[in-house]
Amino acid sequence: MATRLRFGASSAKVPALGVGKVPFPSMVPVPIVITPKPTDSLPKADIVVMMDTAAEWEATADVLSPGSGTASWHPYTKNWAAFALQISPNAPAAHSKKLGSYFLIQIGSKMLEGISPVPQRVILYKTELHMHEDAKKLADGTYSLPIKDMLKQIITDTQCKYFLTTGTSGGVYPSMSLGDVVVSRAAMFDCKKDFASAPFDNQTFKSDWTVPATHVTDAYTLMQSFASHLSGSKKLAPATNCGCNAMVYPTNIYYDGAQTFDADFPNPIPAFHPILTTDYFEFGTTVNDLYKQGLAVEMDDACLGLACSELANPPLWACVRNLSDPVIDGALDEKTQGECAEYFYTEYGYWTTVNSALVTWAICAGLSQ
Repeated sequence: MATRLRFGASSAKVPALGVGKVPFPSMVPVPIVITPKPTDSLPKADIVVMMDTAAEWEATADVLSPGSGTASWHPYTKNWAAFALQISPNAPAAHSKKLGSYFLIQIGSKMLEGISPVPQRVILYKTELHMHEDAKKLADGTYSLPIKDMLKQIITDTQCKYFLTTGTSGGVYPSMSLGDVVVSRAAMFDCKKDFASAPFDNQTFKSDWTVPATHVTDAYTLMQSFASHLSGSKKLAPATNCGCNAMVYPTNIYYDGAQTFDADFPNPIPAFHPILTTDYFEFGTTVNDLYKQGLAVEMDDACLGLACSELANPPLWACVRNLSDPVIDGALDEKTQGECAEYFYTEYGYWTTVNSALVTWAICAGLSQ
């Protein structure tokens, strides 16, 4: 996703009414009231769910912390002074002066030693740090990567067993549509700017576990009730043929290495087919064949894999990404292609994120059983 889409005038639209009350069939998210100081460590939790853009934050809050709103989320500034030294003065975090904001909920319950039920605690975390925006050139010519240190601090604070990233991404499979959700247990760096010479570039990181699918049918059903919001924008697209396919619904869910809801999907997705993490504006087109490299493209997820690779006992992790822009018609000129990708994100970023928030709920609910 483009740097310019993360904040400012080009941010995705947030509807006045939003998603409303989601009719969860069970495992309804429930807020947990806490009163932390910004400098406190994060509370202990079973699962951390992290998103990054403003539209992702609003949509995730509306789905998973209903009624609370983002204004109720708690700022997180632990060790801010040390992080500030690594952050570019033009980065979003340099202005907000915090690492992120968070909200604690519980979803369902699980049995501890077969004796008593214990709430499945989930921290919803909106990060202010991002790989490309934060990058600051260091004395040795390399660039800082404070998001990696933040991720390690979050894991240490929470002692979480699972970590999910969620939110918008660019589609790379021509047969997938706007609003579809992809889930991968792998992420790969594909850098061409600040981190093109970094030792981790072109590396793929994996988390070997089975993502629960107990409630995925529920998520799929819930997604269909919001599909009508993924078309019909009153704003004209930059070209009549921006996307390579029609807005075809129902919206689908694709797990790496697993059966999908889309019976017509032409190619099985390999196990651990990664999310691609770039440090430049990249999106799938009908001519660049990015699907051969990964499942979707965004700008942070592989940092989680890198952080976990440096920990002795990392959590299990996965990337839950909605397609905020479909594959773009490669016959268009380069400028129009970029404008088309931005158009889809700006018009539909909130509603596509509702879908990834629902799939995230399904995974958390499955982990609680």
